[in-house]
Amino acid sequence: MYSRLRNGENILIAEGYLFEFGRRGYLKYGANTPEVVVENPELVEVMHEEFVHAGSDVVEAFTCYGHREKLKIIGREDDLEKLNKTALRIARKVARKHNKLFAFGLCNSTVFVPGDEKANAKVRDMFKEQIEWAVEEGVDYIIGETFNALGEAMLALECIKEYGKGKPAVITIAAYFPDITTDDVPIPEACKILEENGAAVVGLNCARGPETMLPLLREIRKTCKGPIAALPVPFRCTDEYRTFQSLKDPKT
Repeated sequence: MYSRLRNGENILIAEGYLFEFGRRGYLKYGANTPEVVVENPELVEVMHEEFVHAGSDVVEAFTCYGHREKLKIIGREDDLEKLNKTALRIARKVARKHNKLFAFGLCNSTVFVPGDEKANAKVRDMFKEQIEWAVEEGVDYIIGETFNALGEAMLALECIKEYGKGKPAVITIAAYFPDITTDDVPIPEACKILEENGAAVVGLNCARGPETMLPLLREIRKTCKGPIAALPVPFRCTDEYRTFQSLKDPKT
């Protein structure tokens, strides 16, 4: 990844497994957990192939919300290691087959509490176990994504640096409205802090569509020196409704 970015290349990553498997009836919206990885692994492999066919340079393991806290909520905590390792091995198989980058993603823990050392020690343990499994399976880089608080994004970055055995870290924030984190840091400044603390790439993912993400990306570009990540959702968000969660059904 480093060499390609240094050579001025753009790296395309196509994903969105939760939405697509939900649309196809294999996941439940609301819980948003990736149990399809252990229930129908062959379908996960096919979807990786579909994203590669669509032009993705990266195969990202489907581990979004596949962490201990979310699996505990749905009564699947015993599947934690199996789910993560299965997801990683499926993604690695497709990535190596097509000579693509192989990535793993941590996501927001849902239990991070700013300033609460006890709660956040639990988050650190959750990140640690997933990172160690990713390293064992040979990922090319590690993503920390969909963070709302700079504090949690920084914790993910610290864990990747501590347990990731030198794997590059890509850290992205989910931007709501206004353009600040939930711990009151302007998002361009938050990205700068992450970059200065060792993130190889910083940027935005989820929440906003292309039209409402681009203006904020331009502000991030002014503050950050390195590569910028942008993974918008495929929704027609507007200045009035900047995130897909805020969109209203015109018929209701």
